[in-house]
Amino acid sequence: MNVRRPHISGAALAAVAVLGIGSLSACSTDSAAGGGKFDVVTSFYPMQFLAERIGGDHVHVTTLTEPGQEPHELELSLHQRAELEESDAALFLSGLQPSVDEAIEQADLKTKIDAAHLTKLEDHGDVEHDHGGEEHSGEEHSEEDAHSLDPHVWLDPVKYAEVAEGVGTAFAKADPEHAADYRKNTDALVDRLHALDTEFREGLKNTKTKVFFTNHASFGYFAERYGLTQEAISGVDPESEPSPARIKELRDEARADGVTTVFYETLVSGKTAKTLARDAGLRTDVLDPLEGITGKSRGDDYFAVMEANLTALKTALGAR
Repeated sequence: MNVRRPHISGAALAAVAVLGIGSLSACSTDSAAGGGKFDVVTSFYPMQFLAERIGGDHVHVTTLTEPGQEPHELELSLHQRAELEESDAALFLSGLQPSVDEAIEQADLKTKIDAAHLTKLEDHGDVEHDHGGEEHSGEEHSEEDAHSLDPHVWLDPVKYAEVAEGVGTAFAKADPEHAADYRKNTDALVDRLHALDTEFREGLKNTKTKVFFTNHASFGYFAERYGLTQEAISGVDPESEPSPARIKELRDEARADGVTTVFYETLVSGKTAKTLARDAGLRTDVLDPLEGITGKSRGDDYFAVMEANLTALKTALGAR
């Protein structure tokens, strides 16, 4: 369904119904009825994975973030912006990639699916000062404080399942000819995510310590789900630099809480994590925030990498 559509006027766009899952126009099924595949552009890997699993053979999926590319600082090319304009739908997670948010807002797209509106987002606070954070609904937060909401919902299998259900509903509305298959695929994916949740609950139930150190603050929802405490070297942005006070704080906490391992990730430099580990006499290992799959990933899809994360955490936390 990669065909150029006529320009949609501002008045027509204003009439788009917002159904809590993005914007779906009244004519969203036109190209789907044409016999081609439903063309979905996704922002980065976790959205790509959902689109592929839910869409199956009925969708053509592309992603704006190439394998190995760190998604937070992505800048879109003119070609990618054109690709957005030619697609039938965009699946993205607002608050993670500003350039993507801007491009999708400006694009004349039939279907816009924002995963941030499909589950509840929270503010996990500044890693240097506040580890608690106040809860907010994805639809209640103001534009002013939206940047403080943690977007890393895919690392919590339960929240990811909520997003999957919303995506399945959006696909079925946009392409009703294949709605039954989208619902079937969504149900299968949600069941597997719930099984993964059970596996993490059982695997991390009895551990010597509940504290783990990460490269950046991506595991906030995950830690809350499984009764753990994430201590991040940097904030939600993996490129931010920790202060000397933060490094000292982490060294002290490692001794106090029996931390054995400093985790780093594959898409950004692990230099600071490895330096902290060396200075504090700790081990290092990979805890993958799954922002992209590369040849360095410990698995070739979401489930395989999450299984590898569970194995690494069980070892680091002293699971019994």
